[in-house]
Amino acid sequence: MAGSSLNRRDFIRGTAAGAALLAMGISPESVYAKDDLVKLVFLHTNDVHSRIDPFPMDGSKNQGRGGVAARSALVNKIRQEEENVLLLDAGDIFQGTPYFNFYGGELEIKMMSMMGYDAGIMGNHDFDNGIEGFYKQLPHANFPILNSNYDFSDTLLSGKTQPFKIFRKDGLKVGVFGLGIELSGLVNKQQYSNTIYLDPIAKALEMEKLLKLGHKCDLVVCLSHLGYKYAGPKVSDVVLAKSTNHIDLIIGGHTHTFMDKPDSIRNLSGTETLINQVGFAGINLGRIDFIFDRKNGRKLSYSSDLQDIRTNFKI
Repeated sequence: MAGSSLNRRDFIRGTAAGAALLAMGISPESVYAKDDLVKLVFLHTNDVHSRIDPFPMDGSKNQGRGGVAARSALVNKIRQEEENVLLLDAGDIFQGTPYFNFYGGELEIKMMSMMGYDAGIMGNHDFDNGIEGFYKQLPHANFPILNSNYDFSDTLLSGKTQPFKIFRKDGLKVGVFGLGIELSGLVNKQQYSNTIYLDPIAKALEMEKLLKLGHKCDLVVCLSHLGYKYAGPKVSDVVLAKSTNHIDLIIGGHTHTFMDKPDSIRNLSGTETLINQVGFAGINLGRIDFIFDRKNGRKLSYSSDLQDIRTNFKI
């Protein structure tokens, strides 16, 4: 899907005021002056799995797709076009190519830092070299690792991650928190050591209340490595959305789900929670743009775009 910048006519999917205006045939730009609107652009990846180079040109389905150089060029292009951009990753940074086997994750973290990621979380494969292996790479990260439901207090990672971070963009406050999947059964006990897994729904309710009601965030975002959805009762992003009140956007990972557009879920408050995930291996860059009323921080609408790295830039 080709990428394009959002302008005031691009109220593709409305929330609240934006949708109501469109339904009545009224253009939002006729109601809101340009200076009244603020746009927030979220760029995101998940399950990149040490894919630093593009897939080889070997006739396979993904040949020529992905690669850090192409992603970086695309991100830089968008940053030149837009004022308020956040670049986020939903985990499984490590494991999948010989780069990880040889360098232990150093290249992956260094390149994320060079691309200017604003935050990331740990997926289950980020424990593949153990707590010690991830800890060793943290000096190369100039972005925070967010997690609210892993208790690292009895491990080397104690105090090295944070449950949430608040970003300030053009007068708006964006609260971002992280959730990780249950490690037991996915990761060997010796690799996650004394990490204690805490119920993600309970932690999400705690985080959203803190960010929305305590810190008065205009937008609440969850970086999740729970997985999009499952056939059984296992906690997923869909379950999370239905079980919470104030999360506006869930950027997910783990299930390698290719989503052409975000899933819209009705939450406990009766409002909309969006879920998005963009496959794996850095093949795509997810983009979601929100439009706000500057005067009151009111969310008016959003649009989404899935950008194929290969079709935008040649290596």
